[in-house]
Amino acid sequence: MKKKIVLMTMAAILAFSTAACGSSGESSSSDTTTKAEDNSGSDNSGSGSVANKDKPLVWFNRQPSNSSTGELDMTALSFNKDTYYVGFDANQGAELQGTMVKEYIEANIDTIDRNGDGVIGYVLAIGDIGHNDSIARTRGVRKALGTGVDKDGEINSEPVGTNTDGSAKAVQDGSIEVGGKTYKIRELASQEMKNSAGATWDAATAGNAIGTWSSSFGDSIDVVVSNNDGMGMSMFNAWSRDKKVPTFGYDANNDAVAAIAEGYGGTISQHADVQAYLTLRVLRNALDGVDIDTGIGTADEAGNVLSDDVYVYREEERSYYALNVAVTAENYKDFTDSTKVYEPVSNQLDESKHASKKVWLNIYNASDNFLSSTYQPLLEKYDDLMNLQVDYIGGDGQTESNITNRLGNPSQYDAFAINMVKTDNAASYTALLNQ
Repeated sequence: MKKKIVLMTMAAILAFSTAACGSSGESSSSDTTTKAEDNSGSDNSGSGSVANKDKPLVWFNRQPSNSSTGELDMTALSFNKDTYYVGFDANQGAELQGTMVKEYIEANIDTIDRNGDGVIGYVLAIGDIGHNDSIARTRGVRKALGTGVDKDGEINSEPVGTNTDGSAKAVQDGSIEVGGKTYKIRELASQEMKNSAGATWDAATAGNAIGTWSSSFGDSIDVVVSNNDGMGMSMFNAWSRDKKVPTFGYDANNDAVAAIAEGYGGTISQHADVQAYLTLRVLRNALDGVDIDTGIGTADEAGNVLSDDVYVYREEERSYYALNVAVTAENYKDFTDSTKVYEPVSNQLDESKHASKKVWLNIYNASDNFLSSTYQPLLEKYDDLMNLQVDYIGGDGQTESNITNRLGNPSQYDAFAINMVKTDNAASYTALLNQ
């Protein structure tokens, strides 16, 4: 199926914005289930017959929430009866990453202390201090390594700047005992990787940061940790590959997985193949007016179904979460193609039963390595399988208006999938759909 790739500079789309656009303005529960409520009876037979405010909507990758407290924005998550969130279990993945780093240190304790001072020093690249996933990953590493300190009942996730003397208040020195010997673990430095234009999760900024840190206290850096692979690989390529310093990321991007053979310490797969499927499947089900669990926890007529070991659904949060898998030297060969569709949900839907529909979908930052190189290619494969015509909008990663200005004529679409720049800004989109 032919897909229309909408570029951020396309004049025709910009023209729509001047005519009709008026932009306004991980939290989880222990109670989980793998089946959502029945929404059969939805009638989305065509974009012209359904009000925009009633059309299916999926938030993905950035869960509507307060960036300071992490509290979910249930107004956005309950915008209409066909609104859901699709992401991954941030806390489970964060714990996996922290455990992966700790176990690597333990297994390589004889060689990892590069300067022999008895202190295992690590640096941490933080993606976005206001992003729930970034916060969870920072906390997960600090928890596993014993460097976290309490702040308001949670592990402090603030960056420390530099902390070579161990005096920072946002962290503490941890310790690890291996073979009867105790080693100190210290977060030597951490910062949010935000560029001068305001874009977060910035790989170039991370590459510059490791250059600064290594020139100042390079011999003390024994481990490099990053909130994602984009930043992790930037630091790996700029410094730690040559110095043989293990670097750990998150996302299981193709280049990071391949780099494990060259010394990259490991990464976490957030099952992007499952997330991308869920992003479009939830819309497809709502458009078809069938039980939202069809092809998810319950097999559809083509045999597509997910097992409960790869995702959970939390009804009270109206959110689907893919589960995470650690990718290390032991299993990385199983993850070399991050854009391969997940086999259990790779069957084509019959277009006579699932008529073609139009979807508006945005990627918050067209330059984001994970979203542009892994997530979108997966979406483009699944949209064919589900008979969806998706317009892909690439943002600049800096301002919400760069995206909302191109949602100028929502009436031409049957459904929407939204990836915000900031988790607080759901109302910027729902205001347009309410017009």
